[in-house]
Amino acid sequence: MTERPLRADAQRNRDALLAAAAPAFAAKGADASLEEIARQAGVAIGTLYRHFPSREALFVAVHRAEMINVAEHADALLITYEPLIALRLWLGRFTEFMTAKHGMADAFRMVLASGENPFVPMRAIVLDALSKLILACGYELRSDIDGLDILTVLNGISLATDDVEQTARLIDLVLDGLRAPR
Repeated sequence: MTERPLRADAQRNRDALLAAAAPAFAAKGADASLEEIARQAGVAIGTLYRHFPSREALFVAVHRAEMINVAEHADALLITYEPLIALRLWLGRFTEFMTAKHGMADAFRMVLASGENPFVPMRAIVLDALSKLILACGYELRSDIDGLDILTVLNGISLATDDVEQTARLIDLVLDGLRAPR
C-alpha cells in the first residue's frame, strides 16, 4: 500500500521538523527535547506527534533523510567529476556523515531496543550509491571489491579518528588499496 502524498502545508511542517530534529539529535542524542524541536520547526508539539508518533520514529526519519542525502550525492558527483575523483569525494562525505553520528549511540540503541532494525533498508540505499560509483570506475578498481567491505572500513575510520586531515589520509590509503594492479 502506497502512502498518499502530504498536502503542501503538511509537507512543509514535516520538512521543518526533520530540519530542526537533525541538529538537535546530533547535539543531544536520544535526550533531544521534542518540544524544543517542535518550537524550532515553528509548529506545535501535536503536529510533531501527528507526523512522528514517537521519538524513535522521528529519529529514524531524520537518519533516513540524511542517508538518502548522502546516497544521492553520488549521482551529483558522477555528473561533475571523473569516476575515481567522484568515488574519493563520496568516501569522504560518507565518513564525515558517520563521524557526526558518534554522539548518537544512545539514540541508535533506543531505536534498536524497540525490537526492529529500520536501518537495514537504509544501508541498502547507501550500498546502491556506492555500487554505482564502483561500477563507474570500471577497470580502474580491483575486481574483488565489495561495497559492504568498503562501508565497514569507512565506519572503522569514522570511529578511529575525528581528525579531518588524518581521515583524508586514511581515505586516500583505502582508495589506493582499491585500485587495480597495473
